[in-house]
Amino acid sequence: MKKLILSGACGRMGRNIAEMAGAYGFEIAAGVDPQGKAYADFPVYPSYREITEEAQVLIDFSLPSALPLLAEYAARHHLPAVLCTTGYSQVDEQQVLALSRQVPVFRSTNMSMGVHVLKTLAAQAKKLLPGFDIEIVEKHHNQKVDAPSGTALQLLDALRGEDTIAQYGRSPESGKRKSEEIGLHAVRGGTVAGEHEVGFYGSNEVLTITHSAQNRAIFAAGALRAAGFLLDKPSGFYTMDDYMAQLNQ
Repeated sequence: MKKLILSGACGRMGRNIAEMAGAYGFEIAAGVDPQGKAYADFPVYPSYREITEEAQVLIDFSLPSALPLLAEYAARHHLPAVLCTTGYSQVDEQQVLALSRQVPVFRSTNMSMGVHVLKTLAAQAKKLLPGFDIEIVEKHHNQKVDAPSGTALQLLDALRGEDTIAQYGRSPESGKRKSEEIGLHAVRGGTVAGEHEVGFYGSNEVLTITHSAQNRAIFAAGALRAAGFLLDKPSGFYTMDDYMAQLNQ
């Protein structure tokens, strides 16, 4: 089996990956998490500097603050990295691009194949429905920190035009909707794994395209598939577009 380093090992997604890794041909060599508490048959370290185990790839489901040391470790060991963390700043994204010039990097804020199809269908619907108002609504559990979600921002990027105005929620001060707006709305509550809806609102008709994640295991599976995808790749920046293109060849 190939071995991987699991960043954010003690979080919910980290534990999902630890449970599922074997089914995708991986063994966890070591985990990294500030808690530093082992819960399975692999060590968990509070810092990358303490890792002595060797691996072929790294998967990260942690926090943006972990990126500098993660990037340093991956570059030093020439370790392919699957980066699934959301909430990166523009500076963080530039650091990710810099890392991709040294090692293969797979970057996605959502590891679901269904979400990739949602984005593709939404972009096509926009072309076919000129003049329709577009609204994006995302729903997540009450522990999610960033809003709107990274996936909602990906959808915005797929739909925006030269004159697009991103309207993050609405308040009494928002005023009348502008035709060039795309609204983004975040709902937080309970244990919702993740739901994204793109709505196209025209005159007397509405089209909605929705993806609902019913279990976080789909994101762990996506990350493990991406890890396998990276193993034979040269240094570079890869996304779900690249994975899906190879899958459909």
